[in-house]
Amino acid sequence: MLILGPIGFATPWVLSALAALPVLWLILRATPPAPRRVAFPGVALLLGLADKTPVARRTPWWLLLLRLLAVAALILAFAGPVWKPVPRASTDGPLLVVMDAGWAAAPEWAARQTRAERALTEAASDGRPAALLLADGQDGSEPLIFAPADTLLASLRAAQPVSWETALPDDPEALLADLPDGSLSTLWLADGLDHPNRAEWLEALTSRGTVTVVPPAGPVRSLGLHGGDTPSLTLTSSDDAAPEILAIGPDPQGIERELARLTPGDAVTEAGVTTRPTAIDLPPELRNRVTRFQLEGEAHAGAVVLADDRVKRRKVGLVGDADAHAEGQRLLSPLYYLRRALAPTSDLVEGGLGDVLDSAPDAIILADQVDMAEVGELAEWVDAGGLLIRFAGPRMAGYEGLMDEPLLPVTLRQGGRDIGGALSWGDPRGLKPFDTDGPFAGLAPPEDVTVRAQLMAQPSPELSERSLASLSDNTPLVTRDRLGQGQVVLFHVTANAEWSNLPLSGLFVRMLERLVATARSSPAEEQADDREHPFWTPETVLDGFGQSRPAEDLAPVPSEDLVKGTGPDRPAGIYAAGERRVALNAGGDFAMADWPGAMLESHGEASGRSLKGFLLAAAALILALDVLGSAALARGGRLAAVLLIALSGLSGERAAAQERALDPELIRAADEVALAYVETGDEEIDQTSYEGLRGLSQSLRQRTSVEPGEPISIDLGEDDLSVLTLLYWPVTRDQPMPSPQAYLRLNHYLRSGGMILFDTRDGDIAGVGGPDMSESLQMLASPLEIPPLAPVPEDHVLSRSFYLLEDFPGRWQGHPVWVEAPPVGAEAHEGVPFRQLNDGVSPVVIGGNSWAEAWAIDENGYPSFPIGGGWEGERQREMAYRFGINLIMYVLTGNYKSDQVHVPALLDRLRAEEELAP
Repeated sequence: MLILGPIGFATPWVLSALAALPVLWLILRATPPAPRRVAFPGVALLLGLADKTPVARRTPWWLLLLRLLAVAALILAFAGPVWKPVPRASTDGPLLVVMDAGWAAAPEWAARQTRAERALTEAASDGRPAALLLADGQDGSEPLIFAPADTLLASLRAAQPVSWETALPDDPEALLADLPDGSLSTLWLADGLDHPNRAEWLEALTSRGTVTVVPPAGPVRSLGLHGGDTPSLTLTSSDDAAPEILAIGPDPQGIERELARLTPGDAVTEAGVTTRPTAIDLPPELRNRVTRFQLEGEAHAGAVVLADDRVKRRKVGLVGDADAHAEGQRLLSPLYYLRRALAPTSDLVEGGLGDVLDSAPDAIILADQVDMAEVGELAEWVDAGGLLIRFAGPRMAGYEGLMDEPLLPVTLRQGGRDIGGALSWGDPRGLKPFDTDGPFAGLAPPEDVTVRAQLMAQPSPELSERSLASLSDNTPLVTRDRLGQGQVVLFHVTANAEWSNLPLSGLFVRMLERLVATARSSPAEEQADDREHPFWTPETVLDGFGQSRPAEDLAPVPSEDLVKGTGPDRPAGIYAAGERRVALNAGGDFAMADWPGAMLESHGEASGRSLKGFLLAAAALILALDVLGSAALARGGRLAAVLLIALSGLSGERAAAQERALDPELIRAADEVALAYVETGDEEIDQTSYEGLRGLSQSLRQRTSVEPGEPISIDLGEDDLSVLTLLYWPVTRDQPMPSPQAYLRLNHYLRSGGMILFDTRDGDIAGVGGPDMSESLQMLASPLEIPPLAPVPEDHVLSRSFYLLEDFPGRWQGHPVWVEAPPVGAEAHEGVPFRQLNDGVSPVVIGGNSWAEAWAIDENGYPSFPIGGGWEGERQREMAYRFGINLIMYVLTGNYKSDQVHVPALLDRLRAEEELAP
């Protein structure tokens, strides 16, 4: 490449053609030999005559200049000019392309492949050997093989990012042992993060030649799951942006979609990396359906957190005295308060201790239980990782062997402490603020929560360390101790309101939720040595772009390897062992990389800007000016031809402008069979119409082969109706009358096979269903060419076009729906279940059941309007969806069902005629 200042030329030898420009100038200016003068007397008769079309004796200088400029522009264009090209190293040594292939490289993977392909192509044109090192951790320790650069293109195009961190081989010296002669040039397509062995590789490569690093153009963002006592998400990014986090999982119908959105918390920036903690603040019934959390707008494995047992509901066993049947006695039972506090967030199992242990719970709660027969089995369960929560009470306080009672976090004194009783001199004690590093961090004890009695602990040096919550006088309220892999927690008060009003407060619920959330928080960590589950089998894994795929040809992972995180033999995904599920997630904390001794390539100047297109356009423009100039000199026919071409160009532009004036939404509606509704001017009703047709479109996509797009609104005064399938028209009292032109379009739409669904939406107040019962409907529909109407008969095709229906409910039901009346005398033939009512489709359907409100769904896919109550209401909503599907099938296919059922009768008639024939 020849570089002249800021401009470079890929094929500079083409510039030698510029030397021919002076010769071309002389050729164009050359004139024939001067004529010989001969005296002819008859020429005198021509004196005084003027030539109306004189011919120029030579080409004007300005026309010659235009032509030379056009030729020069073409020569420069074919020379491959580039503005500010990247200078290529003048070396004949080998080329090494290093590509980071971890999850952080996925967002710009195509651009990285393009840059690497350009480098290999240039090396191939120079005859330089090259090697490709894909840093995905799967390359062996064999030395790199340098081969012709073009032979590596197939491997480069087939390469894909992986769902774990970029991994470079351990020994760079061993892999560079077979390096060819010459200075090594390295192109490192980095993902911007620091990785193991990166510094060693950078040092080894810079000592052998120049290293050009191409950093990522955009920021790096990842999403990690922080376990701890309360699982939460952490957004880590190299910028200050805070995209929302999508909670994705199956809806009640089993379809994977967005269930909720989480907003990241406050930012903390350190060493160029910003972290934002995000609480998983979702209702339990929604949280248990979440299968993954994903950063909005990010498509890589590091932006995905798969949900496992750590974010699911825990199974909690309740052991205590059974509730009495009387309402007043139930309010005295400790299990009543525990059940009310834990039922919304946990799966509860109640019964005896032996039965509860057999159910394999995550946590067990004992309410005032001592001297249990199954204490040995319970101790083994806790030692294996179980969470035991115990509550004090009168039975525990009066137990003579309390000081020897096993499975307690601290040693207790026999007898309770009465703080605020009738025989006490003191007042009830309040709660002390919770420690900032405990499971109750962030909870604020209410001032009105007081304790009247408690079990006291024997003083010991470990008492303060084991106290999770204390009273205002520093006596313990909640204590905890570790036992093997599990933990034992004791509330020094009762689980009912006998000793304190804590169980009556919301704090009691939050404290129990926090404690239960710590049960078996990480199966991979807590059961790494469990002989029962020495291996974890992958069920679903992620690719580098964050997409799920089956775990094919992947071997089970040992427990000791699973705790190391993702890697080449354990990609991000869900791993199972018995009934437990654990997720390996690729994202998390990271550190940014620095590149001492390397040259960073700027993305804005990486490939330069080609000037070839600009020069070709300039040459075309100059030639066009030459044509106009030549026409001006020639005048007459040439000028008329030029004007004709210009006029045709203008007319083409005008036609193109008219084509561009078409509404793109209408074009989309025709292409996607989108449903449409009439704008009424009432924003609330128009929004309901949109949400209703959106819900019906979703049902069509899920249940049928019809896949309509997003609904569109129709302005009757402006929009073309010919491309529509169905027009939903909600009738309102204040709706303005359409213009005469609009009625012309509506009548043409009805004549050409379109259908209008008129919905008076008044089925709840008057039971109106007929067209004569609504003044507003009569006013709007009077200019339309509507045939005679009648209630839908039982044998109408609309009742069986997809589903078999007896009624057509919406949000309201029990009111007639009107369609085109059947022909007079129409009767069903023998063997035919219903009549042939009409050959076409009824152009209008009229009713007042408010179908859009029954179909309407919000942005999260939940119904926007209630229907009835309980199961009956949902059944009515389901029937409304079925009517909508039948209606669309009726519009699209007409009376095909009616035609089909007539086939047997026609065949019987043909057989009879054949028998009668001679």
